[in-house]
Amino acid sequence: MRDHGGNLDAAAARFGGRVDDWLDLSTGINRRPYPMPALPPRALTALPDAAALAGLESAARAAYRTQAPMLSVAGAQAAIQLVPRLAPPGLARVLAPTYNEHAASLRAAGWRVEEVGHAEALAGAHLAVVVNPNNPDGRQHSPETLRALLPLVGRLLVDESFGDPVPELSLAPEAGVPGLLVLRSFGKFYGLAGLRLGFVLGAAEDIGALASMAGPWSVSGPAIAAGTAALADRAWAEATTARLAAETERLDRLAQRAGWSVEGGAHLFRLYSTPDAAQAQDRLARARIWSRIFPWSDLLIRLGLPGEEPEWQRLEAALA
Repeated sequence: MRDHGGNLDAAAARFGGRVDDWLDLSTGINRRPYPMPALPPRALTALPDAAALAGLESAARAAYRTQAPMLSVAGAQAAIQLVPRLAPPGLARVLAPTYNEHAASLRAAGWRVEEVGHAEALAGAHLAVVVNPNNPDGRQHSPETLRALLPLVGRLLVDESFGDPVPELSLAPEAGVPGLLVLRSFGKFYGLAGLRLGFVLGAAEDIGALASMAGPWSVSGPAIAAGTAALADRAWAEATTARLAAETERLDRLAQRAGWSVEGGAHLFRLYSTPDAAQAQDRLARARIWSRIFPWSDLLIRLGLPGEEPEWQRLEAALA
């Protein structure tokens, strides 16, 4: 399995304790999730129907400020695995380092993948991939920068999985134009990753082709019901964005007091440079706190934001 956060079973096997003993800060998933609404029994007992799915996508269009054609999928990851099949394999360029499933899914589908360090280097690719804000460093690209790439590539895939708190960066409002695909993740910002819900927005022809690949019932009844309620709750989203902005500053202060330096991050995670990332991870793990380090760096460690106050106090004690 490729390197990912969230592997608490491996952490517990290595360092001890039960999975429930651990505070998982290895992902960028909101630890203060949207309060799950009561699910109607039909969401569990019946196949998802067209009217319920239309309600979900209407709520998503309003939240993402778009009228673009849309496909609901079982998490943005499902779309990442479908997009390489939209066209015959060619040259794909991925702005890196970033979420490693993009390059892996493209290679598995027969694409020649080049990882590049600057947006300008994406030009000339049959498919270009940008994660915005980027994971793990939070690097951001303006809509103008990405828009300028469109005529220079065959297709541009913009993964906005961490984009809910920064709507000003989003290309979702113009995702209906040919050659542009936008991915949105539901589970990260709303803290309900287990529901497996995401969206891909694009031109009608591309969305139709992806829908044919995905087949019927591409999302579950519980995901439809919960997603519809959460996406329509703009007051919760605005309050959560403000809270996360304040808490990223708090986390940065804790890390700096521990001797780490801020290298980047977004509203749901922070990236720090340490003298020794593996040693820093081990130190936290002894307190049953799991973090994320990277096989391509000996210095960088990523932390998600703790949730309620006891989690913050637990992290502060471990870093002291």
